[in-house]
Amino acid sequence: MTGRTALFVGDVSFDLTMTVSHIPEPDEKVHAATAIESPGGVAANAAVACALAGTPVRLAIGVGDDVVGRVLVDQLETIGAEIAWHVYPGMTCRVVVLLEPHGEKRLLLYPGVSMYPQRLQIEALSLDDTGWIHTAVYDRSAAAALIDRCRARALPWSLDLEPSTFPDGIDLMRDFIAGAAVVFCNGRSMAAIGGDAIGRLLAMGAKTVVQTRGADGATLHRAEGHLDIAAPRGPVVDTTGAGDCLAGWFIAERLRGMAPEAALETAVAAAALSCARLGSQSSYPRRQDLPGLKIQA
Repeated sequence: MTGRTALFVGDVSFDLTMTVSHIPEPDEKVHAATAIESPGGVAANAAVACALAGTPVRLAIGVGDDVVGRVLVDQLETIGAEIAWHVYPGMTCRVVVLLEPHGEKRLLLYPGVSMYPQRLQIEALSLDDTGWIHTAVYDRSAAAALIDRCRARALPWSLDLEPSTFPDGIDLMRDFIAGAAVVFCNGRSMAAIGGDAIGRLLAMGAKTVVQTRGADGATLHRAEGHLDIAAPRGPVVDTTGAGDCLAGWFIAERLRGMAPEAALETAVAAAALSCARLGSQSSYPRRQDLPGLKIQA
């Protein structure tokens, strides 16, 4: 590792989460029991989780020229991360989360202009003291420039493999996966890839694949074998952003020098804790919230 800072590059959204008794039928009005407004997004969520784990964090995002964009930046700055942000004409991404009593969610997303920073912003990013870069490929050209810079500096990078980033098949992602330190892959991504998803990702050059398995924990896959990490059992209130929490904590522990197996065990525990509270970023634990975890300076 060449630096201590984790750099997260990608999406940010304005999330409205509402808890409902059930999903509305056509023309049915369902009253929400609670409503929470907060920042969201794969990259922004993982950055917040990593920062709360005690690791120096930078977040590179674009926001719209609406009021929401500036509000999100102000809120994200409160976590102590350095925010590299640029304003683009248009609306910031909006997400509506409908949360059912068992904790599972339904998402509605309007992308707006804040799904990924533009290529010029990526090329201007300072990588000084950067030890890890994490992203999701919502803009292929800009993400390619980012990965090229990682390769040139021998920086480890990780990908959140979102199904919407490879609508025409996983082969589209080959150039981004080749050499990646970690690819994070949930059940929907696995289904979108198809048969022997893990084998295909490793064959494309991913050094490690972290398969998230919801309440069952996660599995660490490498060429030499795999390791299952069980999730601690506890109440499930809201699963929104749990995978992002896991990714952020995993990166934080790797930058602290922890082995991948131990890093994933801690990350799974953090993600499980996040499911016990409402919201995504507001539910993420700090280091002192994980029982038995040694707090380091």
